[in-house]
Amino acid sequence: MRESTFHWLGFDFVALSGEAADEGDAARQCEHLFARFAAALDRHGLDLSATVRSRLFARDRAARDAASEVRMQTLSGPARAATSSYIAPARFDSPAAVAMDLIAVRPRPGCAKRIRENDPPRTPCRWLTCGPLIVFSGQTAVLPDLEIQATTDILPRLTAYLDEEGCNWEQVAEVNCYLHKDESPEHMRELFLRIAPALPSMFACHPVEGYSAPGKRVEVEVTALARR
Repeated sequence: MRESTFHWLGFDFVALSGEAADEGDAARQCEHLFARFAAALDRHGLDLSATVRSRLFARDRAARDAASEVRMQTLSGPARAATSSYIAPARFDSPAAVAMDLIAVRPRPGCAKRIRENDPPRTPCRWLTCGPLIVFSGQTAVLPDLEIQATTDILPRLTAYLDEEGCNWEQVAEVNCYLHKDESPEHMRELFLRIAPALPSMFACHPVEGYSAPGKRVEVEVTALARR
């Protein structure tokens, strides 16, 4: 498991990343991985309620679906967080079926975590805030191609969500595009710039092979800092 601490956007973060042990089915592997993450957070005086982002990787769709169910049950109540999930067999260096990234933030006075649910609510929340920090769940769409998904649905939707928090693309600190491996990162950047005025200081594309449903070509994660 990889572990790091960093100060960013005025907050102290703990980032954890690891592959499950190759023991049991995907659900059991996910449970064991969360136990390791909880133990790592405890060493920093934190628990799973400090989670602000969880990113799930699976070897295939069956593993993704089983692990996602475990995550939904584990990151509930105070531990609810922005989430995303991907089918990405090339990510694995071991025979494991499940891997995760988890990002936690050390609480600050006056910056309690607040969840903004979808309407109607569903497994992923729309976003969460910790004071001025805004962390969006991965945003996707099932439409005919990448261009239509990005420019008519995902990025305009994120624009509206940012506006709801009194924010805009200029206040976005990081964008991660989990892009289907057959799509071009250069094309994704060009599509992004049709909607946003400029690239943020961190704009990254990561290749994956699948998502929560067939037909998706990208899932976009955004982190912003509102300057109200």
